[in-house]
Order: sequence, then structure tokens, then C-alpha cells
Amino acid sequence: MRTEAEMMQQIIDIARRRPEILAVGMNGSRTNRRAPKDQFQDYDIVYVVNDLAKLLADRSWLDEFGERLIMQTPEEMALFAPSLGKRFTFLMQFTDDTRIDLMLCPLSEVENWLKEDRLIEIIYDPSHILPAVPRATDKDYWVQKPTNREFSDCCNEFWWVSTYVVKGLFRKELAYARDHLYMHCYQELLRLFSWQIGEETHYSLSVGKNYKYLSRYLSEAENQALDNLLDLRTEDSCWRSLCNMEALFHQTAEKYAETSGLRYEGNQGQALMSYTHRWYDQAKARG
Repeated sequence: MRTEAEMMQQIIDIARRRPEILAVGMNGSRTNRRAPKDQFQDYDIVYVVNDLAKLLADRSWLDEFGERLIMQTPEEMALFAPSLGKRFTFLMQFTDDTRIDLMLCPLSEVENWLKEDRLIEIIYDPSHILPAVPRATDKDYWVQKPTNREFSDCCNEFWWVSTYVVKGLFRKELAYARDHLYMHCYQELLRLFSWQIGEETHYSLSVGKNYKYLSRYLSEAENQALDNLLDLRTEDSCWRSLCNMEALFHQTAEKYAETSGLRYEGNQGQALMSYTHRWYDQAKARG
């Protein structure tokens, strides 16, 4: 695996050899001083360019980065809608385990790029075409205290979708039930826990993309409780996961409402837990 110094030198050298590349920036975890460092960190690189069409027409220059294991170009995919407008991205995993997420940003898009993120560092700008940027910070990603409406929406989504899980489990439609249980109910529980952590730390940190740092700030018991919810192998384990998830959500929502001063409709939570247990008992009696 190439070292960070070797990778950074190669990224800049490739830019120097291509007249279409005017400047180089970097963002992501490598500019975030709070992010843990390990061998899986990718290089989030931005090439500011003056001729995007030329760089896309002949892509042989990408081979200079090394032998690729796999590459994805989101802006050319049909199944997933692109979202970067006039910019273009090459996501490249190399056989030596390094990875580069390389975005080509036309000069006309630089202002928009710089507005989107405060985790930006300029690492190559020989003609000084880019403005000075403040010191990189992850403040844009810190947990934000929800409004009462947002907290209410989180709770409502959790309890509303829980009835879909009940329906799917009673009908023995496990794929449907599992999808709603994990992709909706579990995600709202994680959101709730992130708000709890935010409240405890005065909303001064990020729990990371997809809540990847959340476990650092939870107690051992809380982490274990979350892990125990992920046994979705059988119909009965899904039922038990739903019941335990509802109990944990209700308990956490009550605690968060008390500490944050927001309003939680606890009676509704109690009613939905009773609803779930009633249908679970019927499912067990039916066999």
C-alpha cells in the first residue's frame, strides 16, 4: 500500500502533467483532524479543470494512478441519479488497497464547490486561481438540536412504520418486514441516539456519515442493546427485534424529551407497543 506522502505526491504530479488541471483540493476525512486514521481512509480529491470534455474523452491518464480493482462513475449510471451537475467523479479502488474519490470540477463550478464544504484544503494552486479557504473544520456535520417539529416527525415516523413491520411479519412477508424494520425504524432510532449524544455534548461534534462514530459516545449497555436488534434471521427474531426496538426507542425518547425540553407523546408510544405485542401474541398462537 502506498504511503500518504507517496499518494499525495502522485496526485500532484499527475495534475502538473495535465494542462487541463489548474488546481487541486482535498476534503473528507483526511482534512478532518477529528477523524480516526487508518488504512481504509480514501483520498477525496478535487481537480479544478479548464477542459472537462477533453479529460473525459480520453481517460488513459487515469491509469497513471495505478492498477484499478474497480471503478465507478456515478454521473454515467442509469440506476442511480447523478447529483453533481456539471462536475464529474471517478471513484477508484486500487489493487494496493488505496482508494481515490476524484472529482473533476470545472472552473465555473468552483464557487459552488467551496460553498458546500468546510473540510477543504487547497494542496496545489500554482497560478493562485482559488481564493484562500478557512482552516478545515467538520462543524457543518455536527449534530444539530432538532426543533420540536423535527423531533415529533422522527417519533411519528418510527411508530407509524412499526405498523408496517407488524403487518409484514404477520403476513410472513419477511423481506418487506426486514426492510421497514432496518431501513426506517432502526434509522430513526439511530437519529434519536445522535440527538441524545448531541444534547450531552452541547451539540459540538459529528457522529459521522451513517452514524459511524455513534458507538464511541454510547455506553456499553446502549451499544449492546443496538447490536441485539440486528438479529433478523427468522420471523420470531424479527418480532423480538421489533418489540425490543420499540421499548428502546420509547425509553430513549422519554429521556431525550426530559433533557432537551422537547415534547414526546409517550401515550402513543405505549399504545403502539401494546398493538405490536397483541399481534405478536396472535402470530405465536397461530404458529
